[in-house]
Amino acid sequence: MTGRRPAADRDPGLQPERTRLAWRRTTLSGTVVAVLAAKTALHDGAPPPAVAAGALCCALWLCFLRIAHRRIRTLASDNRPPALAPAYATAAALCTVTMAVCGAVLVL
Repeated sequence: MTGRRPAADRDPGLQPERTRLAWRRTTLSGTVVAVLAAKTALHDGAPPPAVAAGALCCALWLCFLRIAHRRIRTLASDNRPPALAPAYATAAALCTVTMAVCGAVLVL
């Protein structure tokens, strides 16, 4: 015997909780970006592209919030959580990057 435990006896420790907290922190950061984008877009005399960028930023935040909430619920279950599906991982990454680009457009 090698002394290794089978995979079924794996003790995840606090890893699911740390991952859940990371999703929450990222969602909070996205919330700040969306609020600041909306504030900037609604500022007096904002040009139409700024309003469009602010609206897009808020829509992307809602999309990311849905993905994050689903993942947080999955990680909170008692069972071993499955890996994040590639489609959701790609969508979350695209939402995050596009929100950053929209924020940069609003600042410049």
